[in-house]
Amino acid sequence: MAHFHAESAGRINNVRLAAVCDLQQEAAARVASPWDAQVYTDYMAMYRDAALDAVIINTPHALHLEMVLAAAGHGLHVLVEKPMATTVADCERMIQACREAGVALVVGQIQHFLPEKLAAEKVLASGELGQVLMIRDYRTTDYRPGTRPDWFFSKAMAGGGALMNIGGHCLDRSIWFGGAPVESLSASTLNRFGVPVETDGAMSLTLRNGVHVSIVIASDSTQRMDEVLIVCEHGTVSCSPHNGTLVRTHGTTRTVWKPRPEDIQEGFFLQLQDFIEVLDGGRPKVSVEHARHIVEVVLASYEAAGTGGVRLLSPTGNTAAGGRVLSEVP
Repeated sequence: MAHFHAESAGRINNVRLAAVCDLQQEAAARVASPWDAQVYTDYMAMYRDAALDAVIINTPHALHLEMVLAAAGHGLHVLVEKPMATTVADCERMIQACREAGVALVVGQIQHFLPEKLAAEKVLASGELGQVLMIRDYRTTDYRPGTRPDWFFSKAMAGGGALMNIGGHCLDRSIWFGGAPVESLSASTLNRFGVPVETDGAMSLTLRNGVHVSIVIASDSTQRMDEVLIVCEHGTVSCSPHNGTLVRTHGTTRTVWKPRPEDIQEGFFLQLQDFIEVLDGGRPKVSVEHARHIVEVVLASYEAAGTGGVRLLSPTGNTAAGGRVLSEVP
């Protein structure tokens, strides 16, 4: 994801990518070189010496906490990749630290900025289809050994497996389109391929407005899928980066967005643009409370899968989404 962030910074006039940090100097240099940015292997040295205004934290999940706290301590605004953290308590520490330091904290929930998702948002906002009633979200992935960096298979470092990583994207968009936080849930997980984290999972959610959401994550499937289907009073919306955004009403289907090769990069650009607007006094498209809630729901799903029961979530604090120098930590 580092190259997407760097390319986005290069497209915004009042933003300069000043530094890139990675434990592997060669990896940092690959991202930094097109932008003549400084290269670091110690993020604390970068925070201290690179004359930054803000930092993008794009590291293994369990490292987000210490890096966000350190950024706040150095007076740096933060855009941190999803998942926000691996525990709800860590999310709250990050929020509190940035609030006390007077710096912005924004979480990179990229689904809110992908063009096909924005097209679906526009259709729903028009009122043409009436209220959202039900959502089905299905996404494939691959959690076989060797298919991704080793840290993804460490529960301590990643916070979980397919549900924490890929399921977080599905929760993000389903809660957003559904229009309310999760009230109750049940879940199941599978551990295949001999790896220590879940490789597949399913969540059945009821939102606080009564909308039902079904999410399935499957590893090593027969075909690649990434679709959210939104069932409304007067029609349906199907949204996929592979097939675009389609609307069906009265027995007729129309396409409102056709996929383009540049859509992912465009999403990262819009996300960074949103972050910069926050630094100029605007409100983020995605609240930290929404990002925290996603972590809360994933962890509740693990508990529900372990017990086979239904989990009720407390409504307290759970809210649905709602010229600078940057650094990149890939």
